[in-house]
Amino acid sequence: MAELKTAVLAYSGGVDSVFLAAVAGEVLKDDLLAVTADSPTYPPEELRFARKAAAHLGLRHLVIKTAELKDKRFSSNSSERCYYCKRRLFAELRRLADARGIKYVIDAANISDNADYRPGNRAKKEFSVRSPLQEAGFDKEDIRRASKKMGLSTWNKPAMACLASRIPYGTPLRAELLARINKAEQFLGRSGLPGTRVRHYGNLCRIETDVKYFRLLLRKRTEIVSALKRSGYSHITLDLQGYRQGSLNLDLPFARRPKRPSDR
Repeated sequence: MAELKTAVLAYSGGVDSVFLAAVAGEVLKDDLLAVTADSPTYPPEELRFARKAAAHLGLRHLVIKTAELKDKRFSSNSSERCYYCKRRLFAELRRLADARGIKYVIDAANISDNADYRPGNRAKKEFSVRSPLQEAGFDKEDIRRASKKMGLSTWNKPAMACLASRIPYGTPLRAELLARINKAEQFLGRSGLPGTRVRHYGNLCRIETDVKYFRLLLRKRTEIVSALKRSGYSHITLDLQGYRQGSLNLDLPFARRPKRPSDR
């Protein structure tokens, strides 16, 4: 971080970006600008948390509005969706950096991210975005351990991903649908199922949660079914494989994504 001298950080308030923000803020101080994108794909609860964490760390923090849904290349929800989202974000961060005389734009990607399909990496290359955690060889567990050692409250925070990742490729993205999914997931989180995903298939949803929560989910089955029906789902299913990062990418041709051990 000291080599960078100044940087604009793509900051979401998640485990990885809070850790990187804490380290970068300690090294760069006021020469770090943390920027959060406010979008329908980003839960409002996460935005509130990002603001709170930034204030706690004493960061210079800026929230910008992004409008991915206005871009039909994004809202059509092709397998290249993430590229168009990241391209819009990094273009704005690059503009902010240039206007302030800041050389580097950085994000909090780590080496664990290499195990999934990441079309947004193309946008990173186009705008010369650096990933210090990857450069330092940090994976997700390294980040959690270091965060705990530093006393960061995010060390055991559930992983969070863009709400669009709950919707199969080819199903158009709409703000009201993203809000509906988020409402269902927030309910499950309050029910003792943190990090649970609600994968959307029209009037059917597929719940992905850690297998350790299966007993609790079944004990609360009646209230969960009622809540998800109120959210508009007629059929509520539980994925017996449990939560898997990027599970919708399993439907992509193998040549389009890295293979995982379970694929072999």
